[in-house]
Amino acid sequence: MKLSEFKFKLPEELIAQTPAVSRDECRLMVLHRKTGEIEHRQFKDIIEYFDEGDLFVMNDTKVFPAKLYGNKEKTGAKIEVFLLRELFEDQKLWDVLVEPARKIRIGNKLYFGVEDSMVAEVIDNTTSRGRTLRFLYDGPHEEFKRNLFALAQTPLPEYIDREATEEDADRYQCIFAKNEGAVVAPAAGLHFSRELMMRMKIKGIESGFVTLHAGLGNFRDIDVEDLTKHRMDSEQMDVNETIVKQVADTKDAGKKICAIGSSVIRALESTVVMDGRIKPYTGWTNKFIFPQYDFTVCDSMVTSFHLPYSVMLMLQTAFGGYEHVMDAYKLAVNEKYQFGAYGDAMLII
Repeated sequence: MKLSEFKFKLPEELIAQTPAVSRDECRLMVLHRKTGEIEHRQFKDIIEYFDEGDLFVMNDTKVFPAKLYGNKEKTGAKIEVFLLRELFEDQKLWDVLVEPARKIRIGNKLYFGVEDSMVAEVIDNTTSRGRTLRFLYDGPHEEFKRNLFALAQTPLPEYIDREATEEDADRYQCIFAKNEGAVVAPAAGLHFSRELMMRMKIKGIESGFVTLHAGLGNFRDIDVEDLTKHRMDSEQMDVNETIVKQVADTKDAGKKICAIGSSVIRALESTVVMDGRIKPYTGWTNKFIFPQYDFTVCDSMVTSFHLPYSVMLMLQTAFGGYEHVMDAYKLAVNEKYQFGAYGDAMLII
């Protein structure tokens, strides 16, 4: 397929800037992928479409505070640093993005905090905006990370056009988040509340977890028209023995498996062996899914309403059918559904 096929008109006022008051009370569009039929519900109604023994697979990655503001030595120029991932714990090396990049060169020192309490030195250029920083901190690693993260903000997506608040530290995080490493929240999981999880348990709907540390590659502009030539950035993931057994047992029982978000789909499909079975895997994936992809693990998925040209939209159309999903998006715009991580949700069954 072509990149241009994923263009649609999205009014800016439909991109949610703040979350719903209650996690599970956003709107839910239900798309029946075989017929194209659409229903309009609330997210907390989702369990009405599943039965005892069905399995929800969720991404338990945890978003860390990643956006730092500091100053360059001598000039005092304001610098934005986006933490991507820690490279070497002992040396306190981090892979980062910097802005404005033209001002940041190897050997420069950057200062953070009210009294320059945190200092970093640029030791390498990795891409046009990418740098490797060594933080000059003498204390224990856990103390270092605690102090570093205390200076940083929640890394809200750029389409949320405001500074992060204390509320975002909680709401831009799934309630089941456990394994730190993401700079992008698995948005579909943001809609689950503790009350909804309890109702799932009472009904007998099982939950299982994979870990995929979502990165900024999810928002990177695609610069090729032919999607077969696009390459996703690699992301760290873990599929353990527990979820492998849960998937196998659910399939053996003839029950349904629902992926909560595109990151879950990518993790599961990166580990498929045969007949929809998966194998344990810890490593990296750059799986890029777009139509026509043959899914083998999940029967349904929960997803957000994504922005034009996004890789998440491409995966969504591959799962739900290109025409059905794009028609649903036109309806979503007309019905003023909210888009983005803090917006509404879609269940494809």
